[in-house]
Amino acid sequence: MTAREDFTYSVVIPVYNSQDVVGQTVERVAEVFETAGLRYQVVLVNDGSRDRSWDVIADLARRSPHVVALDLLRNYGQHHANLAGLRESTGDYVITMDDDLQNPPDQLLLLIDKALEGHDVVFGRFERKQARGYRRLGSKAISLVNRRVFEQPRGLAVSNFRILRRDVVERICDSRTAHPYITGQALMFSHSPADVLVRHDPRASGTSNYGLRRIASLVLTILFSYSVFPLRAAAALGFTVAGLSFVLGLFYLVRSFFVDTAVPGWTTIAVLLAVLNGVVIMILSMLGEYVVRTLNAVSAVTTYHVSERVSR
Repeated sequence: MTAREDFTYSVVIPVYNSQDVVGQTVERVAEVFETAGLRYQVVLVNDGSRDRSWDVIADLARRSPHVVALDLLRNYGQHHANLAGLRESTGDYVITMDDDLQNPPDQLLLLIDKALEGHDVVFGRFERKQARGYRRLGSKAISLVNRRVFEQPRGLAVSNFRILRRDVVERICDSRTAHPYITGQALMFSHSPADVLVRHDPRASGTSNYGLRRIASLVLTILFSYSVFPLRAAAALGFTVAGLSFVLGLFYLVRSFFVDTAVPGWTTIAVLLAVLNGVVIMILSMLGEYVVRTLNAVSAVTTYHVSERVSR
Protein backbone atom coordinates (compact mmCIF):
# COMPACT_ATOMS: atom_id res chain seq x y z
CA MET A 1 0.00 0.00 0.00
CA THR A 2 1.20 3.52 -0.82
CA ALA A 3 2.53 5.35 2.23
CA ARG A 4 1.71 8.94 3.17
CA GLU A 5 5.40 9.73 3.42
CA ASP A 6 5.93 9.06 -0.30
CA PHE A 7 4.20 12.30 -1.27
CA THR A 8 4.20 16.02 -0.58
CA TYR A 9 1.10 17.97 0.37
CA SER A 10 -0.10 21.54 -0.11
CA VAL A 11 -2.96 23.06 1.88
CA VAL A 12 -4.70 26.01 0.20
CA ILE A 13 -6.67 28.29 2.52
CA PRO A 14 -8.60 31.32 1.20
CA VAL A 15 -8.58 34.00 3.89
CA TYR A 16 -11.27 36.64 4.33
CA ASN A 17 -11.74 38.77 7.46
CA SER A 18 -10.39 36.08 9.79
CA GLN A 19 -7.58 37.83 11.66
CA ASP A 20 -8.68 36.28 14.96
CA VAL A 21 -8.67 32.64 13.84
CA VAL A 22 -6.44 32.14 10.80
CA GLY A 23 -3.26 31.92 12.91
CA GLN A 24 -4.76 29.13 14.99
CA THR A 25 -5.88 27.36 11.81
CA VAL A 26 -2.34 27.37 10.40
CA GLU A 27 -0.85 26.22 13.71
CA ARG A 28 -3.20 23.23 13.90
CA VAL A 29 -2.55 22.32 10.25
CA ALA A 30 1.21 22.41 10.86
CA GLU A 31 0.82 20.30 14.00
CA VAL A 32 -1.05 17.58 12.08
CA PHE A 33 1.59 17.29 9.34
CA GLU A 34 4.60 17.54 11.62
CA THR A 35 3.22 14.96 14.03
CA ALA A 36 2.64 12.60 11.10
CA GLY A 37 6.12 13.33 9.71
CA LEU A 38 4.85 14.55 6.33
CA ARG A 39 6.29 17.17 3.97
CA TYR A 40 3.85 20.01 3.54
CA GLN A 41 3.20 23.54 2.34
CA VAL A 42 0.46 25.96 3.42
CA VAL A 43 -0.72 28.54 0.86
CA LEU A 44 -2.73 31.38 2.39
CA VAL A 45 -4.61 33.61 -0.06
CA ASN A 46 -5.93 36.89 1.31
CA ASP A 47 -9.07 37.63 -0.70
CA GLY A 48 -9.39 41.37 -0.13
CA SER A 49 -9.95 41.21 3.63
CA ARG A 50 -11.00 44.45 5.31
CA ASP A 51 -9.38 43.61 8.65
CA ARG A 52 -5.74 42.78 9.56
CA SER A 53 -5.82 39.27 8.02
CA TRP A 54 -3.06 40.12 5.53
CA ASP A 55 -0.73 41.35 8.27
CA VAL A 56 -1.31 38.14 10.21
CA ILE A 57 -0.67 35.72 7.34
CA ALA A 58 2.25 37.74 5.96
CA ASP A 59 3.91 37.48 9.38
CA LEU A 60 3.26 33.72 9.42
CA ALA A 61 4.90 33.41 5.98
CA ARG A 62 7.97 35.36 7.10
CA ARG A 63 8.44 33.13 10.15
CA SER A 64 7.74 29.70 8.67
CA PRO A 65 9.44 28.06 5.67
CA HIS A 66 6.26 26.01 5.10
CA VAL A 67 3.93 28.99 4.58
CA VAL A 68 3.37 31.14 1.48
CA ALA A 69 1.05 34.16 1.65
CA LEU A 70 -0.61 35.79 -1.37
CA ASP A 71 -2.44 39.10 -1.20
CA LEU A 72 -5.04 39.53 -3.95
CA LEU A 73 -5.64 43.00 -5.34
CA ARG A 74 -9.28 42.97 -4.22
CA ASN A 75 -12.03 40.59 -3.19
CA TYR A 76 -12.56 38.20 -6.12
CA GLY A 77 -14.44 35.44 -4.30
CA GLN A 78 -13.56 32.10 -2.76
CA HIS A 79 -13.16 30.15 -6.00
CA HIS A 80 -10.78 32.70 -7.53
CA ALA A 81 -8.75 32.64 -4.32
CA ASN A 82 -8.66 28.85 -4.41
CA LEU A 83 -7.49 28.97 -8.02
CA ALA A 84 -4.67 31.36 -7.09
CA GLY A 85 -3.66 28.97 -4.31
CA LEU A 86 -3.77 25.94 -6.61
CA ARG A 87 -1.44 27.67 -9.06
CA GLU A 88 0.97 28.51 -6.24
CA SER A 89 0.88 25.00 -4.75
CA THR A 90 3.67 22.48 -5.32
CA GLY A 91 2.43 19.33 -3.54
CA ASP A 92 1.65 15.99 -5.13
CA TYR A 93 -1.72 16.34 -3.42
CA VAL A 94 -3.50 19.64 -2.73
CA ILE A 95 -6.07 20.12 0.02
CA THR A 96 -8.48 23.06 0.09
CA MET A 97 -10.15 24.10 3.32
CA ASP A 98 -11.78 27.08 5.06
CA ASP A 99 -9.98 29.51 7.35
CA ASP A 100 -12.49 29.44 10.22
CA LEU A 101 -11.74 25.98 11.74
CA GLN A 102 -15.10 24.58 10.60
CA ASN A 103 -12.97 22.14 8.61
CA PRO A 104 -11.00 20.65 11.53
CA PRO A 105 -7.30 20.18 10.66
CA ASP A 106 -7.25 16.90 12.59
CA GLN A 107 -9.46 15.46 9.83
CA LEU A 108 -6.88 16.10 7.09
CA LEU A 109 -5.34 12.65 7.38
CA LEU A 110 -8.73 11.08 6.64
CA LEU A 111 -8.78 12.84 3.27
CA ILE A 112 -5.19 11.80 2.57
CA ASP A 113 -5.74 8.14 3.45
CA LYS A 114 -8.85 7.96 1.25
CA ALA A 115 -6.98 9.56 -1.68
CA LEU A 116 -4.14 7.07 -1.31
CA GLU A 117 -6.62 4.27 -1.94
CA GLY A 118 -6.49 5.35 -5.60
CA HIS A 119 -8.92 8.27 -5.83
CA ASP A 120 -7.88 11.43 -7.65
CA VAL A 121 -10.42 13.63 -5.82
CA VAL A 122 -11.83 13.11 -2.33
CA PHE A 123 -14.44 15.39 -0.74
CA GLY A 124 -15.22 15.67 2.94
CA ARG A 125 -18.72 14.42 3.74
CA PHE A 126 -19.83 16.24 6.88
CA GLU A 127 -21.37 14.15 9.63
CA ARG A 128 -23.55 17.12 10.57
CA LYS A 129 -23.06 20.49 8.94
CA GLN A 130 -22.87 23.36 11.41
CA ALA A 131 -24.73 25.99 9.39
CA ARG A 132 -27.95 27.95 9.41
CA GLY A 133 -31.05 26.62 7.68
CA TYR A 134 -30.74 28.84 4.63
CA ARG A 135 -27.11 27.70 4.16
CA ARG A 136 -28.18 24.06 4.19
CA LEU A 137 -30.98 24.89 1.73
CA GLY A 138 -28.46 26.70 -0.48
CA SER A 139 -26.14 23.69 -0.35
CA LYS A 140 -28.96 21.45 -1.53
CA ALA A 141 -29.69 23.82 -4.43
CA ILE A 142 -26.02 23.85 -5.45
CA SER A 143 -25.93 20.05 -5.14
CA LEU A 144 -28.87 19.77 -7.56
CA VAL A 145 -27.05 22.02 -10.03
CA ASN A 146 -23.86 19.96 -9.63
CA ARG A 147 -25.73 16.78 -10.45
CA ARG A 148 -27.29 18.26 -13.58
CA VAL A 149 -24.34 20.25 -14.89
CA PHE A 150 -21.29 18.26 -13.73
CA GLU A 151 -22.91 14.81 -13.49
CA GLN A 152 -22.09 14.48 -9.82
CA PRO A 153 -22.61 10.78 -9.01
CA ARG A 154 -25.54 9.95 -6.78
CA GLY A 155 -24.41 9.18 -3.27
CA LEU A 156 -21.29 11.36 -3.61
CA ALA A 157 -21.15 14.36 -1.27
CA VAL A 158 -19.10 17.41 -2.27
CA SER A 159 -17.71 20.25 -0.19
CA ASN A 160 -14.94 22.84 -0.11
CA PHE A 161 -12.98 20.50 2.20
CA ARG A 162 -11.32 18.26 -0.39
CA ILE A 163 -8.05 16.80 -1.63
CA LEU A 164 -7.01 16.87 -5.30
CA ARG A 165 -4.26 14.86 -6.96
CA ARG A 166 -1.68 16.88 -8.89
CA ASP A 167 -2.97 15.88 -12.34
CA VAL A 168 -6.46 17.15 -11.47
CA VAL A 169 -4.96 20.38 -10.13
CA GLU A 170 -3.08 20.89 -13.40
CA ARG A 171 -6.23 20.41 -15.45
CA ILE A 172 -8.09 22.96 -13.33
CA CYS A 173 -5.24 25.47 -13.58
CA ASP A 174 -4.99 25.03 -17.35
CA SER A 175 -8.72 25.47 -17.98
CA ARG A 176 -9.70 28.81 -19.45
CA THR A 177 -12.76 30.29 -17.78
CA ALA A 178 -13.62 33.72 -16.43
CA HIS A 179 -15.69 32.11 -13.68
CA PRO A 180 -13.78 29.32 -11.91
CA TYR A 181 -15.84 26.88 -9.86
CA ILE A 182 -13.40 24.48 -8.24
CA THR A 183 -15.95 21.92 -7.04
CA GLY A 184 -17.49 21.51 -10.49
CA GLN A 185 -14.11 21.52 -12.22
CA ALA A 186 -12.84 18.87 -9.83
CA LEU A 187 -15.79 16.68 -10.85
CA MET A 188 -15.19 17.44 -14.55
CA PHE A 189 -11.47 16.63 -14.49
CA SER A 190 -11.45 13.51 -12.30
CA HIS A 191 -12.27 9.91 -13.08
CA SER A 192 -12.51 8.36 -9.61
CA PRO A 193 -14.05 10.87 -7.15
CA ALA A 194 -14.93 9.73 -3.65
CA ASP A 195 -15.89 11.14 -0.26
CA VAL A 196 -15.03 10.37 3.32
CA LEU A 197 -16.90 11.11 6.53
CA VAL A 198 -15.40 14.08 8.40
CA ARG A 199 -16.38 16.31 11.30
CA HIS A 200 -17.75 19.82 10.76
CA ASP A 201 -17.22 22.13 13.73
CA PRO A 202 -18.97 25.41 14.60
CA ARG A 203 -17.21 28.60 13.52
CA ALA A 204 -14.49 29.60 15.96
CA SER A 205 -15.35 33.30 15.50
CA GLY A 206 -17.30 35.67 13.29
CA THR A 207 -20.18 34.85 10.95
CA SER A 208 -20.44 33.23 7.54
CA ASN A 209 -19.67 35.39 4.52
CA TYR A 210 -22.09 33.38 2.38
CA GLY A 211 -25.56 34.91 2.56
CA LEU A 212 -28.58 34.19 0.39
CA ARG A 213 -27.45 36.71 -2.21
CA ARG A 214 -24.02 35.11 -2.67
CA ILE A 215 -25.49 31.61 -2.79
CA ALA A 216 -27.96 32.70 -5.48
CA SER A 217 -25.14 34.42 -7.37
CA LEU A 218 -23.06 31.21 -7.25
CA VAL A 219 -25.95 29.13 -8.58
CA LEU A 220 -26.49 31.56 -11.48
CA THR A 221 -22.76 31.67 -12.21
CA ILE A 222 -22.61 27.88 -12.43
CA LEU A 223 -25.65 27.71 -14.68
CA PHE A 224 -24.57 30.44 -17.10
CA SER A 225 -20.86 29.56 -17.17
CA TYR A 226 -20.99 25.77 -17.41
CA SER A 227 -24.45 24.85 -18.70
CA VAL A 228 -26.81 25.51 -21.60
CA PHE A 229 -29.78 24.65 -19.38
CA PRO A 230 -31.04 28.27 -18.97
CA LEU A 231 -30.86 28.80 -22.73
CA ARG A 232 -32.76 25.59 -23.44
CA ALA A 233 -35.31 26.34 -20.72
CA ALA A 234 -35.93 29.80 -22.19
CA ALA A 235 -36.21 28.32 -25.68
CA ALA A 236 -38.67 25.69 -24.42
CA LEU A 237 -40.77 28.36 -22.72
CA GLY A 238 -40.67 30.47 -25.89
CA PHE A 239 -41.84 27.55 -28.04
CA THR A 240 -44.58 26.72 -25.52
CA VAL A 241 -45.93 30.26 -25.45
CA ALA A 242 -45.65 30.51 -29.26
CA GLY A 243 -47.60 27.24 -29.62
CA LEU A 244 -50.33 28.38 -27.24
CA SER A 245 -50.54 31.71 -29.06
CA PHE A 246 -50.88 29.88 -32.38
CA VAL A 247 -53.69 27.71 -30.99
CA LEU A 248 -55.43 30.77 -29.58
CA GLY A 249 -55.08 32.61 -32.87
CA LEU A 250 -56.46 29.61 -34.77
CA PHE A 251 -59.39 29.47 -32.38
CA TYR A 252 -60.29 33.12 -32.97
CA LEU A 253 -59.84 32.68 -36.73
CA VAL A 254 -62.25 29.72 -36.88
CA ARG A 255 -64.65 31.48 -34.51
CA SER A 256 -64.79 34.49 -36.80
CA PHE A 257 -66.31 32.34 -39.60
CA PHE A 258 -69.28 31.35 -37.47
CA VAL A 259 -69.80 34.16 -34.94
CA ASP A 260 -70.15 37.81 -35.78
CA THR A 261 -67.84 39.94 -33.70
CA ALA A 262 -69.23 43.29 -32.66
CA VAL A 263 -66.16 44.35 -30.72
CA PRO A 264 -62.77 44.81 -32.44
CA GLY A 265 -60.14 42.41 -31.12
CA TRP A 266 -57.70 45.01 -29.87
CA THR A 267 -57.63 43.49 -26.35
CA THR A 268 -56.64 40.07 -27.65
CA ILE A 269 -54.03 41.58 -29.92
CA ALA A 270 -52.59 43.67 -27.09
CA VAL A 271 -52.39 40.67 -24.76
CA LEU A 272 -50.75 38.47 -27.39
CA LEU A 273 -48.23 41.15 -28.30
CA ALA A 274 -47.37 41.68 -24.65
CA VAL A 275 -46.84 37.98 -24.01
CA LEU A 276 -44.87 37.35 -27.17
CA ASN A 277 -42.70 40.45 -26.77
CA GLY A 278 -42.01 39.47 -23.18
CA VAL A 279 -40.84 36.04 -24.24
CA VAL A 280 -38.67 37.51 -27.01
CA ILE A 281 -37.06 39.95 -24.58
CA MET A 282 -36.45 37.15 -22.08
CA ILE A 283 -34.74 34.97 -24.69
CA LEU A 284 -32.65 37.87 -25.97
CA SER A 285 -31.58 38.68 -22.41
CA MET A 286 -30.59 35.06 -21.91
CA LEU A 287 -28.56 35.10 -25.13
CA GLY A 288 -26.97 38.37 -24.06
CA GLU A 289 -25.86 36.82 -20.77
CA TYR A 290 -24.14 34.01 -22.65
CA VAL A 291 -22.52 36.45 -25.07
CA VAL A 292 -21.12 38.57 -22.22
CA ARG A 293 -19.72 35.54 -20.42
CA THR A 294 -18.22 34.22 -23.65
CA LEU A 295 -16.51 37.56 -24.26
CA ASN A 296 -15.17 37.52 -20.70
CA ALA A 297 -13.83 34.00 -21.16
CA VAL A 298 -12.00 34.67 -24.43
CA SER A 299 -10.65 38.08 -23.44
CA ALA A 300 -9.58 37.45 -19.83
CA VAL A 301 -5.93 36.49 -19.46
CA THR A 302 -6.32 36.07 -15.71
CA THR A 303 -9.34 36.34 -13.44
CA TYR A 304 -7.47 37.74 -10.46
CA HIS A 305 -4.35 39.76 -9.68
CA VAL A 306 -1.83 39.16 -6.90
CA SER A 307 -0.55 42.41 -5.41
CA GLU A 308 2.01 40.85 -3.04
CA ARG A 309 3.60 37.48 -2.31
CA VAL A 310 5.42 36.69 0.93
CA SER A 311 7.47 33.58 1.69
CA ARG A 312 10.55 32.86 3.74
